[in-house]
Formats: sequence, C-alpha cells, structure tokens
Amino acid sequence: MSNQLHFGIHTPQQHISYQRLLEIWLEADREPLIDHMWLFDHFMPLREPTDGPCFEGWTLLAALATRTERVRLGHLVTGNTYRHPAILARQAVTVDHISGGRLNFGIGAAAQEHQGYGLAYPGAAERVKRLDEACQVIRQLWTETTPTFEGHYYQLHEAHSEPKPLQRPFPPIIIAAAGDQMLRVVAKHANVWSAMSPTIEDFREKNARLTQLCEAIGRDPSMLERLAAFRLNPADTDFRQARETAQSWIEAGATHLVLSIVELYQQEEVIPRLLDEIIKPLKQSNEQKSA
Repeated sequence: MSNQLHFGIHTPQQHISYQRLLEIWLEADREPLIDHMWLFDHFMPLREPTDGPCFEGWTLLAALATRTERVRLGHLVTGNTYRHPAILARQAVTVDHISGGRLNFGIGAAAQEHQGYGLAYPGAAERVKRLDEACQVIRQLWTETTPTFEGHYYQLHEAHSEPKPLQRPFPPIIIAAAGDQMLRVVAKHANVWSAMSPTIEDFREKNARLTQLCEAIGRDPSMLERLAAFRLNPADTDFRQARETAQSWIEAGATHLVLSIVELYQQEEVIPRLLDEIIKPLKQSNEQKSA
C-alpha cells in the first residue's frame, strides 16, 4: 500500500446472497480504479432485521479470493477476540496464498456477538492489551520458523509456522481504532489506521494524536496510512453528498476511502455508478490539485 489516493468498496455480507455478492466483487475486480474490496467480521447482521442471513467472513473471503484476480481484499475488521491469534495468523496466510498475495489484514479489538455465542467478552482495557499481544504473535508466526512467545494472554512454544505469507515481510496490517490506548497499538503495529471517527473534526484530532504517538516511539508518521470508511445513502441519488464527504476525508488526511454499499445491494450497475459519479471525479480533481 502507498500514500497515493486509493478507493475501496465495503460489502458487509448481511442480507445478501453469495451469488449477488460475487457479482459485485467480480464487477469491481474488473475496474482498475477500485483498489480494494472488504467484508466485515460479524456472525449476525448489524442491520435490521437482525435475525436475517449473515455469512462467516474468513471462509467467504477465501471463496472470493479464488474468483477474483486483481483487487486487494480483506476485512474491516477481524475481531481479535473471536479467534486465537495463532489460528487467525494461519487463516490469513492461507488466504494470502489463495489470492496470490492480495490480502490486506484488518484487525480490531471486537465488540459484537460474544453474548449470543457464549464467547468471553473482556473489558475494554483488556481487549486493547489482548490486541497488542495478538499483533506480536501474528507477526512472529509470519516471520519466524518456530516462534516462542510468553505473553499474559497468549503463548507460543516453538510453534511451527509454514508457509510464510506470499507478501514479504507480511500482508499490510490495518487496525481499527478510536481511543487513545488503541491508537498506541496502531502506532506500534499498523501499516494503516482504519479510523472509527464519527466526524471529520474527530478524525483530524485523532490523526494529530496518532502523529504524536508515532513520533514518540521514533516512527515516521508518514509511513502510517489513514483509511476512512463511510456508508452511502440510497437517498443521495446523484452521490453529490458522498463526493463532498469523501473530499472532506481526503482533505483531513485520509489516503484510503472505502465506500460501504450495504444499502445499495439491490440497485443495478452500482459499481459503474460509483466509478462514474464518485471515484473518477475525485481521482481527477485531486490529481489536478497535487500536480
């Protein structure tokens, strides 16, 4: 990934058939201006009706990796507390190989499904500490042959870990974060920060704080990319509002814009419309500004 302007599409796999989702992904895969495609990592729908269908994220991502050829792919974002990080690391390596090295590895502290599925749900402070350890475990498994790790929450004991990811040293790590402690984890481990800011003003404040945290540990802040995602409103028929929103994120420092089309699954030619009415105009106008 680079600090050029990139566009992606978020397709949460709720209230949609596999065949329709595949159609959208294949259409996006044919469009060079769409750089990445994303699922979410939830087992239950987040939109009403909450008792509707929702596919599991990693098996679905593997399936879509076999059918696409160009577009980068991942989750916004995997919930760390759903799976042991060693298992998650092996899943990610498998998808990286299946996709020919196109995986973007998104991860976060998680916040859904635990009660319904009987999963332990630690408090916020512990979830942050677990994520910090998980990132260390995953990176060791991706770069060392038989790593050992003695953490408070996770342990490895000469853990065999082959094959390594196709991407070297490993796939880009995208961490979703909002609070200060999570931003510290981003500064330490991430290649890309996935902002969880409700407003542009909040994004600017968190972005400035993230720059400070990077500098405090001797990291060049410009080496950490910024990703902003927002949902498209079906009432925004000409996408004027979406273009204005996206431009505001760009001016605030976002280098990756992800458009969530969860409300538009039933519309025909949604990908061509996104290209013609949002992505191409924004690409052209911002390239002219930077020229």
